[in-house]
Amino acid sequence: MTKKKVVVIGAGGRDLHNFNIALKNNPEVEVVAFLFTQIPGIGSRRCPPAFTGEKYPGGIPIYSIDMLPNIVKTYGVEEVILSLSDLTYEELGKIISYVISVGCDFKILGLRSTMLDSVKPVIAVTATKTGAGKSTISRVIVKELMSRGIKAAVVRHPMVYGDIEQSLVQVFRSIEDLDKYKLTVEEREELEPHLELGVAVLLGVNYTKIILEAERIGDVILWDGGNNDWPFFRPWYWITVTDSMRPSIEVGTFPGEVNIRMSDAVIITKVSSASSDNTKRIVDNIRKINPSAHIVKAELAVKVDKPELVVRKRVIVVEDAPTVTHGNAPYGAGYIAAKKYNAEIVNPKKYAVGIFKNIYEQYPHIDSVVPSLGYTEEQLKHLEQMLNEIDADAVLIATPAKLDRILSINKPIVRVTWDLIVVEGPTIKDLMDEFLSRQGPKQI
Repeated sequence: MTKKKVVVIGAGGRDLHNFNIALKNNPEVEVVAFLFTQIPGIGSRRCPPAFTGEKYPGGIPIYSIDMLPNIVKTYGVEEVILSLSDLTYEELGKIISYVISVGCDFKILGLRSTMLDSVKPVIAVTATKTGAGKSTISRVIVKELMSRGIKAAVVRHPMVYGDIEQSLVQVFRSIEDLDKYKLTVEEREELEPHLELGVAVLLGVNYTKIILEAERIGDVILWDGGNNDWPFFRPWYWITVTDSMRPSIEVGTFPGEVNIRMSDAVIITKVSSASSDNTKRIVDNIRKINPSAHIVKAELAVKVDKPELVVRKRVIVVEDAPTVTHGNAPYGAGYIAAKKYNAEIVNPKKYAVGIFKNIYEQYPHIDSVVPSLGYTEEQLKHLEQMLNEIDADAVLIATPAKLDRILSINKPIVRVTWDLIVVEGPTIKDLMDEFLSRQGPKQI
């Protein structure tokens, strides 16, 4: 039997999971390459045999998405499987057109094909777009469960930016573990807050093994989503977070709209920063596609740990990189905090070096903030150089990662944090009551 030659488009997360679950042992297909996008500065490499298995003894090469036409010609590719999130429908349409124009069929694997079942209760937190406040909601849920004596094992959507072979199954229990595995800034941003609560976080590449370890560690499993992807584990209860500052993303992104349609509850964040018309429109959009979901209106109230270093001072604002890059937000909590405390925000663009010059060109909506880009040692070096060269009184850091642990910054550091305040609708406690009353996973 002739095997269908397939390419998988992704970003080192969903793509590897889909391969492991649906393609790795499929006798009818041969995956000839992975194509990565969304990860600045990550070049060509190879997915190792330790993960790809006996069918692929030499591993599988990883290339950039712009190499698709050459790969199709070289390998005779017939089908492209999209395993990527955080896309607007316009971006999704462009990828579909790109794939079809080089002569390939286009495919997306759905929920039933890619979800794993757990023997433990699973609660999933997903989003409609990066930067909506998903991680904050996850931490509040963990605290609520802890207050009830329930131990949660947090399983994070994969972020495979380093050595894939060393990332098959990773269990983090302390901040020191982050240094041991030499994690990127982007990974630290998601893991540090949970670890500071004393909660184990699991992630990696092989989620068929990760789910077993999570079941051993926790009374319940909390799926902490990445980008706006749907969960790898079939949830008993599903919460999606959307952002009132970006109305229409709840029905204008893929697979963000999938999450809205499937959710038991939708939390609309940053409502005090948006107009009432925007919030109403978001609620109406949610009601049209998921009339049974609980809707929670909430605020993410920002605060700083050293206000005396911010009030009427000149500050550099460092924001979570995914939020302001492929999340398409012009700014985040750092900018809001600077405005709240009447600080002068120093424009960093003229100080940009290395990859940061490319970032400001690629994402022109980023104007007055510095993305916390740190996928590689070189990027960290350029970030440190920028922050040290900018003439300012302080650095306002609005990423959960404590950058001073990995960078030598020559200015005072001010940390931005934010608290969830429910303005209208069920509280997190109410949602957890409903979750804990469930007797099994959602029907999909």
